[in-house]
Amino acid sequence: MGKMTLEELSGENASERMASVVKALEEVLTAALPQGCITVGVYEAAKSLNVDPDNVVLCLLATDEDDVQDVALQIHFTLIQAFCCENDINILRVNNMGRLAEILEGVKPGGEPMDLHCVLVTKPPSSSCEDPALSKLNRFCKDSRYLDQWVPVINLPER
Repeated sequence: MGKMTLEELSGENASERMASVVKALEEVLTAALPQGCITVGVYEAAKSLNVDPDNVVLCLLATDEDDVQDVALQIHFTLIQAFCCENDINILRVNNMGRLAEILEGVKPGGEPMDLHCVLVTKPPSSSCEDPALSKLNRFCKDSRYLDQWVPVINLPER
């Protein structure tokens, strides 16, 4: 018997479940943004992970079709994934960087686009209670690991 995917395991509710995971991801990102709990960029993320890994609650690795050929980016992803696994940080792979940019209002002051290949979400300074959307993402990551999908992929739909 081969490995079952999350979709096969959850049967016909798979698309509903994925839609709720996508919604939870959008909620986590839109809540974290105004609190200054988002770090964007491969190098910025690596620095943040190195300095304070205990504060990171989620790591997103985002790609588009063009990025598959980018060997340097894939090496960075491998290193970031290894570091996150070592430090028990949940990782999600996100397709559709355009939608991610919309959610994160992805332009730096001056009109320069942000490097959204790696996005970290950190704990807000005043957070004592668990965010239900983040809990849903954590549960999704845990369920995926149970099925040997260490870096589950989320396809962000266009709006």
